[in-house]
Amino acid sequence: MKKIVCIVLAVLMALSLAACAGKKPAEEASTGDAASGNLMKITFCLDWTPNTNHTGLYVAKARGLFEKAGLDVTIVQPPQAGAVQACASGQAQFSIDAQDTLAPALVSDTPIGVTAVAAILQHNTSGIMSSKGQGMDRPAGIAGKTYLTWNSPTELAIMQHVVETDGGDWSKVSVIPNTVTEEAQDVRQNPDHAIWVFYGWGGVNAEVSKIPVDFFFFKDIDAVFDYYTPVIIANDAFLKEQPDAAKAFLAAAAEGYAWAAAHPEEAAQILIDGDETGSLVGSEDLVVASQKWISAQYTADAQAWGRIDPARWDGFYAWLFENGLIEKELPAGTGFTNDFLP
Repeated sequence: MKKIVCIVLAVLMALSLAACAGKKPAEEASTGDAASGNLMKITFCLDWTPNTNHTGLYVAKARGLFEKAGLDVTIVQPPQAGAVQACASGQAQFSIDAQDTLAPALVSDTPIGVTAVAAILQHNTSGIMSSKGQGMDRPAGIAGKTYLTWNSPTELAIMQHVVETDGGDWSKVSVIPNTVTEEAQDVRQNPDHAIWVFYGWGGVNAEVSKIPVDFFFFKDIDAVFDYYTPVIIANDAFLKEQPDAAKAFLAAAAEGYAWAAAHPEEAAQILIDGDETGSLVGSEDLVVASQKWISAQYTADAQAWGRIDPARWDGFYAWLFENGLIEKELPAGTGFTNDFLP
């Protein structure tokens, strides 16, 4: 009996060793080991120079949350080809984009291999800023004034829609190229100008600079414009091959954004200290004020940070198709997933 038991145990041990030896790397632990210092390298490509949209990432890095998750995360600036292309090509596992600018890639005959995996902000915080008292506190008031444009078809279609929905005449709006870097200063010097800004930076900058402005949010004019901007996108091949690493990254990022929301002043300093571009030097007061405002926007009324509402996502893409801004109708759920969020 002892001999039989020994034989059985030997066979089982041999089978176990063979199974372990046959494992491919992708089947093994898909994140590194923080205790041993053997961390999985992750590259995150920003969409712009560091700002308060990005604070949770810098917090997660500075406070060791990525390392604790077994990840060695490097945050880089976008290359000339852009952050989305860097992510699609595999130069970066994660990047930042926005739902509106992601749409053309999703309807292409050769769809770009990225998916939105988290909403950095729960609501669209963009809108139109103008000099206070010039009648542009509502979209209709832009008629007879000047709008500074990026010449994006989607942007101009949204502008025309909100102006006309509010009873204004879009044909009476003078449209000129937007080359402005200091929006608040521009509207103070040019009272007839209307500029599309994100309130968390452009609007707060007007407050810090004590420049009186009027502002309206696009989402308040038509709920269809409460689309997701910005979002974290991920390389599709990476998501397929390393799902546990993707989940670990987003769990650490979620913790970073939660900490930033609870500690806005400290988080703002972490962002300033982590900025290797030097673009925030001299804007420390703006960064702190922006962080205080935007901290409430990270999760807002959602159940948890990062969640994307399918109805809102699909509704905006349906509007793009109905208005001829994308060439084909996108099936429900195209371009995003909540599956990797904690």
